[in-house]
This record gives sequence, structure tokens and C-alpha cells, in this order.
Amino acid sequence: MAERLVGRPAPNFNMETALGNGNDFGAAQLSDYRGKWFVLFFYPLDFTFVCPTEITALSEAASEFKKLDTEILGVSVDSKHSHRAWINTPRDDNGLGQLNFPLASDLTKQVARDYGVLIEEEGVALRGLFIVDPEGELKYQVVNHNDVGRSVEETLRVLQALQSGGLCPMNWKPGDKTLVAK
Repeated sequence: MAERLVGRPAPNFNMETALGNGNDFGAAQLSDYRGKWFVLFFYPLDFTFVCPTEITALSEAASEFKKLDTEILGVSVDSKHSHRAWINTPRDDNGLGQLNFPLASDLTKQVARDYGVLIEEEGVALRGLFIVDPEGELKYQVVNHNDVGRSVEETLRVLQALQSGGLCPMNWKPGDKTLVAK
């Protein structure tokens, strides 16, 4: 049975990154995101088929996340060099093109393991997505089978629900009333 992460401090990490401009490398650690909301998502591998649909959709929605004071970081077990090559491959050729957030390299697979998404026997991560609040508490996680992509709209909806500070019923959307505990 996997350890519960929601409601606990997000596991720390320190990874090398390929920046979204396709030219530069950087580094990312959990403390870099302190004071902001943070979406951390894992995907199996670079140069695959479902992954670019998710990554480019999140990149295209990055300005919506920014308006919500939220940063995004993508992670796979590939190297930063593979990430850079994928960013520099045109979308028409199954590439990503430039992105509005970095891709991190989890070569040791430790971060995927710490977040409970590593498929040990395959050496890749499941499609895990985590929302961390400005204090570093993990507030939300969703893990999909690798054959099924995630929803940017649902991620934004959940983020806004978490930021509302209220009790949000099923299908809550921004502008809807929150519940009052009695």
C-alpha cells in the first residue's frame, strides 16, 4: 500500500532541468516554489505519444496558472539533454517546441519513488500530478494509467477550489458557492 501524501509536506527534491526555451539548463528544488502554488507533474518518457499532448496543453495554459500565482514543473526519468532535444523538436515531428515551464530530470528515479509514482519494474513514472500549497503542503494528487492523459481544465478547477479556502462540493466551479460546515 502506498503512503498517503496529501495533507503532508511535499517530498523534497533537487533535479537538473531543461528550460522551456530549449537552450539552457537549470535546476529545481522544492524550496524554489515556496510562497507560491505549485503543480508538479510526472510523465513516463520523452518522445512518446500521450505525453506531448499533456505537456503542450499545460504550456499553453501556463498564463492561466500564472494568474493563480502557480508555477509548473514537468518531470520524467529522462536526462536534461533528452528534454532539451524534445523541446527543440518541432511539434509536427512529435516534439514539444518551446515551453512555458522547465522539464526536470529524475535520472535516479528517486523523486518519482518519493511521490509514489514509479513503476519499479519498468523504470518509468505513472502520470502523477500534484498540487502543493505555498507553505509546501501537498494538497492534491491524481495518478493515471500511462495510456490516459490528464485534464488541464480539471487541474485548474481543483487549484481554484483549493485557493477558495472553502468547502467545495462536487463539480464546483469558480463563482459557485462553497459549503458551510454545520
